[in-house]
Amino acid sequence: MEVICNSELCESFAEVAPTLRLILGDQLNPEHSWFKQVNPQVIYVMMEVRSETDYVIHHAQKVLAIFAGMRRMAELLKKAGHRVRYFKINDTDNRGNFAANLQLVITETKASRWEYQEPDEWRLDQELKHFARTCGLETACVSSEHFLDERLGVSAHFQDGAKRWLMESYYRKMRLRTQLLLDENREPLGGQWNYDHDNRKPWKGTPAPPGSWDVAHDHLALWKEIKDAGVQTMGEPSATRFPWPRDRKEALIQLKAFIKNGLSHFGDYEDAMHTASDRLFHSRLSFALNVKLLNPREVALAAVQAYQSDPVRYPLAATEGFVRQIIGWREYIRGVYWAKMPAYSSQNNLGHQLALPSWFWTGKVKMNCLRHSVGQSLETAYAHHIQRLMVIGSFCLNAGVNPAEVERWFLGVYIDAFQWVELPNVIGMSQHADGGFLASKPYNCAASYISKMSNYCNGCPYDPKDRTGPLACPLNALYWDFWLRHQKTFLNNPRIGMAVRQAANLSPVEQAAIRRKAEEIRTNIEEL
Repeated sequence: MEVICNSELCESFAEVAPTLRLILGDQLNPEHSWFKQVNPQVIYVMMEVRSETDYVIHHAQKVLAIFAGMRRMAELLKKAGHRVRYFKINDTDNRGNFAANLQLVITETKASRWEYQEPDEWRLDQELKHFARTCGLETACVSSEHFLDERLGVSAHFQDGAKRWLMESYYRKMRLRTQLLLDENREPLGGQWNYDHDNRKPWKGTPAPPGSWDVAHDHLALWKEIKDAGVQTMGEPSATRFPWPRDRKEALIQLKAFIKNGLSHFGDYEDAMHTASDRLFHSRLSFALNVKLLNPREVALAAVQAYQSDPVRYPLAATEGFVRQIIGWREYIRGVYWAKMPAYSSQNNLGHQLALPSWFWTGKVKMNCLRHSVGQSLETAYAHHIQRLMVIGSFCLNAGVNPAEVERWFLGVYIDAFQWVELPNVIGMSQHADGGFLASKPYNCAASYISKMSNYCNGCPYDPKDRTGPLACPLNALYWDFWLRHQKTFLNNPRIGMAVRQAANLSPVEQAAIRRKAEEIRTNIEEL
């Protein structure tokens, strides 16, 4: 732990009770108004703490990326003339949690005031509010100046008490608010608000995906510090060629590279999966966004400006699909989180209780789609949304895995997974555990969808066209068994009633065979 400041300034203001400002690991925005002026009476406090590394087992790259970003920000703040107090993970006086470290700094500096930015996670929000009430200092909580809407903006939008909060109406509100992709009459360009149906093509090998725009840092020394401190992680650290940005400059370079090289084909192939590429045309900007190296308005605007400059190269469907993810879905998910926590985290409306298979921690599973998607997640800390939703998530939903276990794995494994965005996506969207509040239908599939949207079935030991045979793809029996088990819940759902009726109309012999096969799969799930 050290105080970093200009020595003359430190001496000049040694007798003035300072203000402490806490910066969390996902608040790495150097353009926050806090930093516009250098105030020697302000000490910025940053800390690597075991309470954050240990509440769930995180991917090694996630811990590395956050620590590296924090250290880089502290370095840049120091260069700009700010005072910084930084706790490294293995500092001897690091007490391992925010409250204890803050109290130490308060005692040592005789601070008179403490400030913090709004945390994005309910857990931290409660922790810091408690400290604010009990620390005995004047306290202020300020905006992180990142999101386009307030925490409760989504709940305010749906204040009519609707049983489901359909994202589409909120998205249209955000389009009007941001004035993105609107004509002079405030109508959507092209006459449609949403081009999702145009963005569902499988990728067959052409056009070639762009080369990687990742960075390549050497974090071997930092990785040694993390391991020496006893932090438990999962996945590959890739410490010598680390691909994630440390600062805003690097994140902006990646944004520019995606717009130039990826956006053109992003729309067509955003749902496609292929073993030849772990990203295809996806931006991989979600980590930079979620730790606030980038802000959502500039990311969405960059896509819109590309479309405006060359609508042939950057089709409207691709641009709108990307903008919708940034200003629509991302803001909507955050609003659901803050409106429904803390009860939302324990939702299990379908009563699923199966334990998460151990191969989620090793990637050693024979099913090719899962071996690739889970294995890629463990290797790179990344998978795009269809791999998460329609391969990994769909398998867990159909099999009946406990959604709390699924959620904790997702929270730990992905580089961009912070609970405000990850939990509603898993509990509501992926596992349909909230009774359909967030998603009007379960997002599950059989092998036919995987075969259509990927090449994962090629070379797989299981037959994607068989339901109940010895080598039948497990996805098929689990999919139909899901509808048989949950007929009463979904029979009257207009979006998926047909699937329920199809399952119900199978012959008694076939239904029995499906149930037996599904139970066999669940019993032997570790052997898949």
